[in-house]
Formats: sequence, C-alpha cells, structure tokens
Amino acid sequence: MQTQSIKIVEFERPQMSAGTSCTADAWARVPQEQSQAERKALKERIKRLLKEKQAVLVAHYYVDADLQDLAEETGGCVSDSLEMARFGRDHPAKTLVVAGVRFMGETAKILSPEKRVLMPDLDATCSLDLGCPADEFAAFCDAHPDRTVVVYANTSAAVKARADWMVTSSIGLQIVEHLHAQGKKILWAPDKHLGSYIQKKTGADMLLWQGSCLVHDEFKGVELELMRKEHPRAKVLVHPESPEAVVAQADVVGSTSQLIAAARSLDATEFIVATDNGILHKMRMAAPGKTFIDAPTAGNSATCKSCAHCPWMAMNGLQNLADVLESGRNEVHVDPETGRQAYKCIDRMLDFAARQKANVRPGSDLAKEQKLFAGIGPA
Repeated sequence: MQTQSIKIVEFERPQMSAGTSCTADAWARVPQEQSQAERKALKERIKRLLKEKQAVLVAHYYVDADLQDLAEETGGCVSDSLEMARFGRDHPAKTLVVAGVRFMGETAKILSPEKRVLMPDLDATCSLDLGCPADEFAAFCDAHPDRTVVVYANTSAAVKARADWMVTSSIGLQIVEHLHAQGKKILWAPDKHLGSYIQKKTGADMLLWQGSCLVHDEFKGVELELMRKEHPRAKVLVHPESPEAVVAQADVVGSTSQLIAAARSLDATEFIVATDNGILHKMRMAAPGKTFIDAPTAGNSATCKSCAHCPWMAMNGLQNLADVLESGRNEVHVDPETGRQAYKCIDRMLDFAARQKANVRPGSDLAKEQKLFAGIGPA
C-alpha cells in the first residue's frame, strides 16, 4: 500500500486573550490518485459493504464527487452538516458513515447518540474548529458573562456544549435578529466574516471571535472585480464566510443549499461561485447547461493556501471509505455529558426554525423533510 503524503496547511489562529491573531500550521493528508478502473471497483465494493453492514452514507457538498454520487445512489444524502446529521438521526440504519470533517461527525453523534458513527478519516478537521479551542473559548465566555453565546455549526462538541444557541449560515441572521429584539448582547464564535455580516445586517451588539474559514478567507475582492469584467453577464454567488469585499459584490449571499437553489432558479447561464469548489458538482447536476467558475483566491504571482477546496474535505476518499466499512475503525465518540449539553443549543435552533416554518422539525417522511430543510445549513 502506498504511503500518503502530508501537506502543511496554514490557518488563522485567534488569540482572544491578547486581542491578536497569528498564523498557525496544521496538516492534511494528500489524497491518492486512482485510475478509472480502481474507482469503479471501489464503488462496487462500498455499495456491497453498505448493504452488508446496514449502514447509510451521508456526504457533504464539498467532498469528492464520487462520494456524493455514492451517497445518493445508495439511499443516503448529500447536504450541509446539519441536514446530514438530521437525515442520519431519522434513517433506520444503526451505522452512519459521515463523509466530511470532524465536527460533522460529532454533530451526527450528538443527534444520534445511540448510533455508531464512522468517518473515512478522523483527522479531517476544519480551520474554524482548530481556531476555537474549547478551553480558550470557555475562558472568553467567562470573561463576558452578560452575553448570550451563539456559535456557528463549524465548532467542536465541547464548544457547542458551552453555547446558548447554535446557528447555521441560513438561519443565523434570523436568530440574531430575534435575540437583538429581546435586547440581548451576543458573544459570537468562531467565524469573524459571517459574524460581521450578521452584525451589519441586524445592528446587534456582537462581540466576535476572530476565526475564519481557510477556503472562504482566501477569496479576493479586487480579483473578483476583475473577473466580473471578464464575465459581465455572470451572477456572483457568495457564501457569507467570505470577506466583506467579496460579499459586497454578490448577487446572492447564502448557505450551500441556498446557493445551489439560486444556481438552479436564476435565469443567468454563467455563475462565479465564492465557496468551496466541491459544490460545483451538485450545481452542475442541479443546473445542467450552465457554466460555473471558481471565484479567485489569489492575485498575480500569489500562492493560494486552499485554492477553493478544503484540504480536509479532500481527505475523504473511496479507499478510506471502503477500509472503514470493512474494519469498523474511525468511530466518532462524544463524551455523553458533553453531547447532552451540546444538544441543547442545537435543539433550541430547531425549535426556533419550527416557529419560522411549519413542520420544519424532523418527521418520518425523509423525502418531505429534506425539502423542508433546504437552505438550513452551515457550509
């Protein structure tokens, strides 16, 4: 078996106690290239194993296209992290295989504590999660006891356990508006760009943790302006984890599900997309015949860190998925008390969503519920 190579990944590491940030290093495994024949054989093997193990595959929009296709072909789902966890909770399978990053596996386990949750690679992480350690976050909360703690889905179970609310990118604005109307002051973590976007939209008093997504933080406003001149008819789709200079040029700002819906519904035939380019597979399926272009991540002579694709999402592959199904390794564990505490902030969000949209709470009709949850997702 070939040894996988490792790449060093730089990310922004907030130091909130000092009011500064620094650049820190993490690592990611580089996926191995496979021939078409190898990929075909692995897909058949995975389909067989999913049946044998009575498992269901749930995949994020940002993972490899083969994994997205496999999830849908075998009765699983492809979605954002919250819908992945919700689908897994309501599916009869006792084993969930989560193709994504670590916090997604943890969220699935929090919502399905009685189920076995496996991941192709437990080391697949997230710069927002890495940049918000639970102990430092707890100290930050202790220093501001008068604030309601609102955390983004892209956080660890331990961080969620300290929060009053968890939000996703599509419902965060409404929840902060709701809290602001009640006169609440908010402590927000971890994404500074999404937090700033919501703060400007709502006028809420928000104290922001200064984390950022490795992928979205690299999109460049100046280069996007130049690209728009080259493609004057293109509509610009932007995830709100992107910098303000990029968000300001968007025709649509939204979560992954909302951006896919916009690609399908807008009458444009060309789109510039400022989010992880793993989403382009689903956009092309949803809107065949339309053209999708990666938003620029670096200027002339500059080197991109992510190049519009998360290096940790890329760690999910056909080979390690097959290996995990065969061996049963890479099980996600969440401390039971931490899970119970973290569940509260997720449940509070779901209760709020239920008041905004009739029947939004999970039910037994998965096809119906998947439609109801369209757009309720973080990344």
